[in-house]
Amino acid sequence: MSVAAQFVRQGKKIVAIGRNYSDHIKELNNAATKEPFFFLKPTTSYLPTGGKVEIPRGIIAHHEVELGLVIGKGGRDISQDAAESHIAGYALAVDMTARNMQDEVKKKGLPWSAVKGFDTFTPIGSFIPKSSVSDAHDLTLSLKINGAIKQNGTTGDMIFRIPRLIEHISSIVTLEEGDLILTGTPSGVGPVNPGDSIECALADPTGKVLAELKFTAESRSGGYQFTP
Repeated sequence: MSVAAQFVRQGKKIVAIGRNYSDHIKELNNAATKEPFFFLKPTTSYLPTGGKVEIPRGIIAHHEVELGLVIGKGGRDISQDAAESHIAGYALAVDMTARNMQDEVKKKGLPWSAVKGFDTFTPIGSFIPKSSVSDAHDLTLSLKINGAIKQNGTTGDMIFRIPRLIEHISSIVTLEEGDLILTGTPSGVGPVNPGDSIECALADPTGKVLAELKFTAESRSGGYQFTP
């Protein structure tokens, strides 16, 4: 099995794109960016489907459902025309975010590493081979909490499309086989509370479900405590 197909165990980094859906930018009162904007998440934040997201003490945790790109061929300074050949497949993911902590560090101009990087803060689905997806910009992303739909968007609404994301990231950071790129979240983000049951789905235009991701949330005992 390739490194890409085992990206959760063997991948070296998670590159997460921010502010790539207009409605999401508006709901958080953020400013749009002139070029793709990204941050890094540790691979220790991966949580396979069926797991439990641990919410640290004092943290208000928000869900952000996203399409992930799994890199199959590494490279640097990858052109948009060549970008497709570097993708091995896809994955359904949730970029959990410590929202109240993020609000504080944004005011101070501090980095987001802790905000995004807690253990269990990247729930992740199984590897989807590229051959299973005819058009990555025509997929539906959805997320339910306790059966109620919270997010329901289409990857067609990305501001910066996938080839541009790969071009931009690889002009700064070398991409390696097994890396995951999170492509941004549509609107509808909101809190996940201990005891919640979360169900996510990725579907093609015919309604065929390509991937599902399920997890629950619980309070973390011990460890970090956020105090504003």
